[in-house]
Amino acid sequence: MKRDVLSIRDLSRTELHKVVDQAIHLKALRNAGTDHALPRKNTLGMIFEKASTRTRISFEVGMFELGGHALFLNPNDMQLGRGEEVRDTARVLSRYLSLIMIRSYRHETAVELAKYADIPVINGLSDREHPCQILADIMTMKEEFKTTEGLRVAYIGDSNNVCNSLLLAAPMAGYELAVASPDGFQPKEEILHEADRAGVRYEVYTSPEEAASGADVIYTDTWVSMGSEGEHDKRLRAFAGFTVDKALMQKAADHAKVMHCLPAHRGEEISGAVMDGPSSLIWNQAENRLHAQKALIMMLL
Repeated sequence: MKRDVLSIRDLSRTELHKVVDQAIHLKALRNAGTDHALPRKNTLGMIFEKASTRTRISFEVGMFELGGHALFLNPNDMQLGRGEEVRDTARVLSRYLSLIMIRSYRHETAVELAKYADIPVINGLSDREHPCQILADIMTMKEEFKTTEGLRVAYIGDSNNVCNSLLLAAPMAGYELAVASPDGFQPKEEILHEADRAGVRYEVYTSPEEAASGADVIYTDTWVSMGSEGEHDKRLRAFAGFTVDKALMQKAADHAKVMHCLPAHRGEEISGAVMDGPSSLIWNQAENRLHAQKALIMMLL
């Protein structure tokens, strides 16, 4: 039976840990120069409504290293861009491909694609969630701390799709999450209700210092996501005081590490000194997108 991963909650706790452990294993194989191609050649269709650096490159390289092929699909170059319905595209792509990854503006687009596709569909990012990013994040934390159980993670900034997936993954990974966002930019009620039902241990603050207190990990993301560029100046004013800098890091545990899913804007959500400093896990985190997605692909196939 085909599986889709549109939300991090589409994975069970056991599956999430299996994917992360497999990703760590695949990383070791790659670093050792050991071939790990799948026995069957598979094809991945990658639909990009939104621009991408890490998602495109990591999925494309990942499929190549697994012995398959990835196709970059721009909706403007497809009949989708001329009004073909998502369900019709899903049915056609199912006849050609092994699985689909979509990076969409609206989460509902990914849901509809998965509903009508006969092959697995992966959410490469939507306005609601970013499950692939969070798999890489959990992998990164496990590499650094040996376990994610009992960690205190502080998310500082805009409660966006990354924050949503980080929140919903918490009970499966075993960390607690403290979110600090200005009024008007905190997690939506529907996400908090889902988090409550899932038994997430979380706190929501308007003070970055309170959220960062005693944290093992400080996580941040851009204040101006794709689609909200028209609010740039308004958002910069709203998030004044939410920069992850050396002063904020001093509120965290002495061993605290900093994470950012990129792209970053030095001097806004994070200072250059912290981003490029010894506490940064950001580049490991970016690399781990490749390994985590390969492990996810292997599970779905």
